[in-house]
Amino acid sequence: MPAQGGGAPRPAAVRRMPRPRLTGLGGGLFACTSMVLVAGICWLLFSSSLFVYGLLFPPVAAATALWVRPADLVTAPIGVPIAFAAGAWPISGGSGGFGGQLMGLVSALSLHAGWLYAGTLVAALIALVRKAVLIGRRRLPRRAA
Repeated sequence: MPAQGGGAPRPAAVRRMPRPRLTGLGGGLFACTSMVLVAGICWLLFSSSLFVYGLLFPPVAAATALWVRPADLVTAPIGVPIAFAAGAWPISGGSGGFGGQLMGLVSALSLHAGWLYAGTLVAALIALVRKAVLIGRRRLPRRAA
């Protein structure tokens, strides 16, 4: 196996791995589905711990920003906060009908806004860096010519 260096070829197993490219809508659906699954896991294993839910949000936000298509990079920082709210709904702890559930969700979002901001910032930074790399690659052939 070749050494892992700057220009070394990648192993065959890494070359065969899929590179998902989600549309903007697909990225939002991926994030929402992932966060609802994370909420279910938190409900089952950690008795609806919003701390654990928030802790698992930045990796989902990062995966969403990494897997969205280059043309849809702007949608990643928009879709992940919506996914946070969608997943927080079932574990927010509201009671007494729709109004109580809504107040529980608003309380959960306000008390755990740090996780929401952190995940959104992660998605925005990854999208910004990916866009800068794409612009740099586009300008590189012009400079060489």
